[in-house]
Amino acid sequence: MTKREKGFSLIELLIVVAIILIIAAIAIPNLLRSRMAANEASAVGSVRTVNTAEVTYNSTYNDGFANDLTFLGGAAGVAATCNNGEIIDPVLSASNASIKSGYNFTAGPGTVQVTAAPAGCGQKGYVDGYTIISWPVNVGTTGQRSFCSDGSGVIQYLSTGVQPAPAAPLCAGMTGPLSN
Repeated sequence: MTKREKGFSLIELLIVVAIILIIAAIAIPNLLRSRMAANEASAVGSVRTVNTAEVTYNSTYNDGFANDLTFLGGAAGVAATCNNGEIIDPVLSASNASIKSGYNFTAGPGTVQVTAAPAGCGQKGYVDGYTIISWPVNVGTTGQRSFCSDGSGVIQYLSTGVQPAPAAPLCAGMTGPLSN
């Protein structure tokens, strides 16, 4: 090679590319596990939020516990009512089958309805509780565990990540309570 010909040889470039690929192979699985852990933490936080929102709804509107996430949320700028509680964020309350941070969310009713719904309420709440369940959109990609909570406020998990099938108004059949 003469002094005028400067640059890298093909071997040198291949070595650099191989080093970059090795670093990527080490880093990408850790990034995916971190994202899954963040999604799970967000799901648990959202389940806690719904637990608090259910208690707030019950005490504010005297209509028992809501049987649907849509009653806990509602359109912004509209006065809060028992049909439009505006207690949880619109993403979580968009429907009773909401998706947030890679997790599905749905709420279920208790078994004993309020005798008479207060005037103006489009639903009768439930006096004996509710269930809120959350499971990953793609098990192993967006999350690994599913979560359930009921009127007790205890968040339980299922390590398989499949959609729990709680028996209203309890989270039966779960692996166990989520520890701090």
